[in-house]
Amino acid sequence: MRLHDESRNTEHFYQQVAQINEKYFEFWREHTFLQWEWWLSVGLSIIPWIIWWKYINKKSTARYMSAAFFIIIISSWLDFFGVVNGLWYYSGIVIPTIPSYVPWDLCLIPVTMTLFMQFKPHVSSIKKAIVYASLVAFVGEPVFDWIGLYEIVNWKHIYSFPIYAIIYLTADWITKRKSFGPVQ
Repeated sequence: MRLHDESRNTEHFYQQVAQINEKYFEFWREHTFLQWEWWLSVGLSIIPWIIWWKYINKKSTARYMSAAFFIIIISSWLDFFGVVNGLWYYSGIVIPTIPSYVPWDLCLIPVTMTLFMQFKPHVSSIKKAIVYASLVAFVGEPVFDWIGLYEIVNWKHIYSFPIYAIIYLTADWITKRKSFGPVQ
């Protein structure tokens, strides 16, 4: 009988989550959808991929797409973790679902990171990771905070620096695998 009681308690929490999500969707529809923040976020969801397609080395597309998918999965999960744990939240979201902020997790981070990897490939990956992480943590995040799309609750930009550096180094490692040879 104990398992049945736990199941009922779990169901109660999921019902509460569903009710909150429904209220948030109504709030989003009335206060975010089609507002300037929403349009900016839509643009930040589309334009980076157009730029990526124009400038990515077409001979290495599979390498960079593999890295981009890795970046998307990790950044979306970490972003979701931060939002649900009250570390930060977003306004102007494109759709009120997971991932928390589509332009950041699915577009800006994977596009800029993979293009940065492609730029000056002879430069040390560690140096590039430090530069990239610095730019995103100390310029990108503060700009999003300043324009009101990213609200820090219990976080500091310095905490983001090692996370971006590790994601960069791991994704860069993925792009350099020799397993991207021809299909046999």
